[in-house]
Amino acid sequence: MANHLCDVSKTHIAETTAKINQLGRSRKPFLFVLDYELDNCLVLATDDIPNHIHYSINGVGNAVVNSPLPKPLHLKPYPLDYCEYEAAYKVAMGHIRYGNSFLLNLTFPTPVDINASLTEIYRASTAKYKLLIEDELVVFSPEIFMQISQGRISSHPMKGTIDASLPDAYRQLLVDEKETAEHATIVDLLRNDLSMVASDVRVERYRYLERLSTSGKSLYQTSSHITGTLSDDYEDHLGDIIMRLLPAGSISGAPKAKTVEVIAEAEGQTRGYYTGVMGHYDGKGNLDAGVLIRCIEQRNGQTYYRSGCGITHQSDCRTEYQEMIDKIYVPLL
Repeated sequence: MANHLCDVSKTHIAETTAKINQLGRSRKPFLFVLDYELDNCLVLATDDIPNHIHYSINGVGNAVVNSPLPKPLHLKPYPLDYCEYEAAYKVAMGHIRYGNSFLLNLTFPTPVDINASLTEIYRASTAKYKLLIEDELVVFSPEIFMQISQGRISSHPMKGTIDASLPDAYRQLLVDEKETAEHATIVDLLRNDLSMVASDVRVERYRYLERLSTSGKSLYQTSSHITGTLSDDYEDHLGDIIMRLLPAGSISGAPKAKTVEVIAEAEGQTRGYYTGVMGHYDGKGNLDAGVLIRCIEQRNGQTYYRSGCGITHQSDCRTEYQEMIDKIYVPLL
């Protein structure tokens, strides 16, 4: 049975890759939404997007009018019990100490009470990458997976977060040894990833700060900018390029292949669309894709907010647990 399921998954991935390649070769604009496990991938020509799917990628998308929430947002989380988180954390840390991983993104769904519908949140949130699948999930992500423009590919990994209201928060984040090491690791991983599909890969800008405004607070996050040059026929192979880079390094870890196995063991559940990727190709050489973080989903009558954080040998369990909770927010217009 396990081999059969593996074969089914490989067939689905091959079909998804081929469809993206075909749309790229035909220079036909399309939207793709790929779940983390690559079990439930959507690849849709922009003319064929059904009415219940809405997206906005840096302002490009199908028409849904943005509007403020009709009343102040109430978002109350009911986090995973600390003891349960600690058990998963210990699994991850055990593998890190054994040498199987040196950076691992540990994530969990948090049940939440929220006084707005997914559609209202989609319309009222502000983010580079927004996705709404009605009655299923809404995503408002700030994180670039990769961008392609006229033969150049770039990535902007985000690692390192702090509450901007803390005293001297800007400096605290920049000098934090754990955050500094985590960011360096992910930049190295993404540089190596881009080298699998591009030449002349370089770090254009390293560890700069961005401020994100949320429903309840502001956060500082650190990012870097990495670029490379694709082959002249890259539009004929967009599917191969995307699949080669998955899963996104910022939400998996390093070394990637083994760390993905460790994540499955520690989390003990599938992620679905959360930490997958979405993107749009315009038919004119440009592709823009984001990582599906900052995700609210509805399952079996319950609403969940999915979040996580990076674990290294320098991590502290209580601190990482609190960071996972701190990332439960909605950036509003």
